[in-house]
Amino acid sequence: MINKNPGGVPTAHIDTFACDNMPPVESLPICDYSNTPELSNYPNYLNVATEILDDAIDKGFGDKRAVALGDVAWTYRELLDKSNRIAEVLTEDCGLVSGNRVLLRAPNTPMLVAAWFGVIKAGGICVTTMPLLKARELQAPIERAKVSIALCDQDLAEEMKIAVDSSSTIKHLLYFSRVGSLDSESTLELACKEKTGKFDNVKTAADDIAIIAFTSGTTGQPKGAMHFHRDIMATTDTCGLSITKVTPSDIITGTPPLAFTFGLGGLMIFPLRFGASIQFLESPYPEHILSTIEKYRVTQIYTAPTAYRAMLDLVQDYDISSLWQGVSAGETLPKSTWESFYEATGVRLIDGLGSTEMFHIFISKPPEEMRPGYTGSALPGYRACIFDDKGNEVGPGVPGFLAVQGPTGCKYIDDPERQKNYVINGWNYPGDIYEMSIDGYLKYVARADDMIVSSGYNISGPEVEAILLEHELVSECAVIASPDPDRGNIVKAFIVLRGKAQSNNELVAELQEFVKASIAPYKYPRAIEFVKELPKTQTGKLQRYRLRQLEVKDSS
Repeated sequence: MINKNPGGVPTAHIDTFACDNMPPVESLPICDYSNTPELSNYPNYLNVATEILDDAIDKGFGDKRAVALGDVAWTYRELLDKSNRIAEVLTEDCGLVSGNRVLLRAPNTPMLVAAWFGVIKAGGICVTTMPLLKARELQAPIERAKVSIALCDQDLAEEMKIAVDSSSTIKHLLYFSRVGSLDSESTLELACKEKTGKFDNVKTAADDIAIIAFTSGTTGQPKGAMHFHRDIMATTDTCGLSITKVTPSDIITGTPPLAFTFGLGGLMIFPLRFGASIQFLESPYPEHILSTIEKYRVTQIYTAPTAYRAMLDLVQDYDISSLWQGVSAGETLPKSTWESFYEATGVRLIDGLGSTEMFHIFISKPPEEMRPGYTGSALPGYRACIFDDKGNEVGPGVPGFLAVQGPTGCKYIDDPERQKNYVINGWNYPGDIYEMSIDGYLKYVARADDMIVSSGYNISGPEVEAILLEHELVSECAVIASPDPDRGNIVKAFIVLRGKAQSNNELVAELQEFVKASIAPYKYPRAIEFVKELPKTQTGKLQRYRLRQLEVKDSS
């Protein structure tokens, strides 16, 4: 029997685990490529590594700087050589066959990029994990994806070894250094020394799975989202082409790990697809981000709203005149942050809504069309609607559930219940409440689970957060529902103060009045708690559910 993927084309995978664990065809979202010229001509068989990396040589980028960490940089040709050697190691030494899953564990480094392409070249499936995960957290993706090979940064060996020792599926574990020197004694580099640097990429089907990306856990247990080779190309040829408009002259940096699909697209796939250069950060702290932009003349940055806010206090001390574009995702970009960053730098930030399930950004606008306080509109190739809880489309200005269709969509690995919740009647439901303007711009209201019902009023937590962030003493905040015997819930704000500001009852009252003066009084935070930091994922997303859990526990 020849296994076929959802597109009906025979899979090139010898190991058909991913194909076998796809959601049923009837629970897949509707995907339509026909109305977008850039997406309608993909062949039935394509390999992302061929399209992105090998073809870069044919385009004349071979001797151009491709990826760097600090002052250590590789050209496109050097990156190709290292990726080919890794593919040789995987197939010849580890016995990888197409369709096998390979776990990658490292911070953003040139060697992680080479390892990712090495896996894809060999027809494997990348399972890239957040670098700070502990052994017990690694066990879930390892077992869920039935990982057989792991490639790990040597500085993260301790937790990796524990995870591998408890795994029933991993047969090979190799370590690598940050910049992949062939003089390194790490096991992967030692194996690479014996290889030729020549490799014929596996001719995978366009609808073969290339990656399994595990969600970052803002709502609890991570889920495994599978994406085709075609999905990765489609995102690059929509967001990368029409929104971020990457060119060969761009030098791109950012904070999201490559395990986060926002980072994978913005910090690796987009730059390499269009011949740009990647400058990885050695530290995510705002002063280092700014010094990296200054030193390496960075032109584009990808990061979360919290980082843009953090940079505001320091930006005047650095020459970042080379920066012409910033892309924000992971959390909604507050209007106050957009305006403050523009005032301080002259850069019109791009806000984008994406999800791990959809691979990357699907709602946005290019900078010249950005409207502060709005996310944008559906990207070319996508369409968006707002539905009520009965599945009826609502009119302009009416909040409802955002639903999206396009060239990418949710495909959870062996998770039919979650698949049914995310894909309804062929539409992807990312879990966001939005409203649409009469001219098609989408305005974020809340996560579906961030709506606070208090005394019968529906209150958007992020709306209250946006007001609080306009106060000069507020650095960060998170607003949630706190159980209350009289009102059902009250609005509670957790606030991180800026600089050396002191918390006291007078400041609580001042902040409450500040909110009342800006939005309907019933939305003000009846409780405020000052904290040193807020719980976040490794990608910088607020984990409001953890604060909600604490509130429910304290009230019981």
